Amino acid sequence: MGDLLKGKRGLVMGVANERSIAWGIAKAAAAEGAELAFSYQGEAFGKRVEPLAQSVGSDFLVDVDVTDDASLDAAFASIGERWGKLDFVIHAVAFSNKNELTGRFMNTSRANFKHSLEISCYSLIEVARRAHPLMAEGGSIITLTYGGSNRVTPFYNVMGVAKAALESSVRYLANDLGPDGIRVNAISPGPMKTLAGAAIGGARKTFRHTEANAPMRANATLEAIGGTAVWMLSDWGACTTGEIVTVDGGYHVLGMPQSENL
Repeated sequence: MGDLLKGKRGLVMGVANERSIAWGIAKAAAAEGAELAFSYQGEAFGKRVEPLAQSVGSDFLVDVDVTDDASLDAAFASIGERWGKLDFVIHAVAFSNKNELTGRFMNTSRANFKHSLEISCYSLIEVARRAHPLMAEGGSIITLTYGGSNRVTPFYNVMGVAKAALESSVRYLANDLGPDGIRVNAISPGPMKTLAGAAIGGARKTFRHTEANAPMRANATLEAIGGTAVWMLSDWGACTTGEIVTVDGGYHVLGMPQSENL
């Protein structure tokens, strides 16, 4: 165990199972001395998260529905009562109807557009607003995005629009909260074999394509993403805010596939 995050307390939102990016970050943060709380939505996810939380020494779980103000209020009130402060938040919350992550983007329904933007983007604003008073000594908020926010990715559809809005929100929140010593950033991994990633049409093809063409000839690992998050959460990241930090084996720099794959 290291001590880069020793004495820091953080809320991790969005762990679904041991393959979740949020879990990779949680493990890395705990290994560096952080004390963690975990959110979940509903009993089924709570049963999945509880043993993972226990494995990193946490017994602090809060049931949160990010579309419900009372639920968010209760969760952050619980954190305030137990800890009195909060040093960081990992926001790994996103959702879209799986049926709309295939086919054409122009067929996105109005209802799913609103729902996707509310959960995948607006929830960050709601979380930041409630975390702010608990970060009187400064803090760090990290969310997760993806390159489909600014480059068309097959079947990513409305999630690309939601992530574009999320990245813009990161910049505006960074400006709002910077004077209070609170940093707001996003990590942008490439395709990952996660529960959320599997919902996107053609996910396996996308994963194989990026792995074959990225300069590192590899997709990101949970360990690499977790290590990046630790740096951003630690005091070493004190002057980094408003950034979209890409952890994708370098795939984002390409204009074309590698020559052998053309």
